[in-house]
Amino acid sequence: MERKKITKGFWIKLVSVPVLMFFFAYAMVPIYDVLCDLTGFNGKTGTVETEQEYLVDEERLVSVSFFASTSPGFPVQFSPKENSMEVVPGKFYNTSYIAKNTTDEVIFGQAIPSVAPTDAALHFKKLECFCFVKQEFQPGEEVEMSLRFVVEPEMAEWIKDVSLSYNFYKLDS
Repeated sequence: MERKKITKGFWIKLVSVPVLMFFFAYAMVPIYDVLCDLTGFNGKTGTVETEQEYLVDEERLVSVSFFASTSPGFPVQFSPKENSMEVVPGKFYNTSYIAKNTTDEVIFGQAIPSVAPTDAALHFKKLECFCFVKQEFQPGEEVEMSLRFVVEPEMAEWIKDVSLSYNFYKLDS
């Protein structure tokens, strides 16, 4: 039986493939985030830096419903202060979510937003949101977390109802 000689090219390929796989996997999260920001895919919302002027059509109303959930094992009661509101596209609105730490320990978490339908996500913009930062909850503490948003008037006319949901995840610290 003839044995093939292991060459330098073989070793380069053997080492390169796992290294490239690692870097590809590492780069997927930022690439995915950029893709979601550009396309509104996966219901990710946009942000605005300042309260800008929009052309407001007082005749148009959009119903925005608010939902909340927590990941399994995250000991926080989490709910919207209001279940829904009627909004005029182009006007800024305030609402909030309530979170209560049900333990006697300090815990950390972060909320991840999602908007449905996906077509509305591109036009649901947040000026202020608790989801932008990691939250720290003291033992037994109840916190009201504010949300300031606008539905842009450019959103398709056929969209009459928008759902904003947050899922709160536990962080290690």
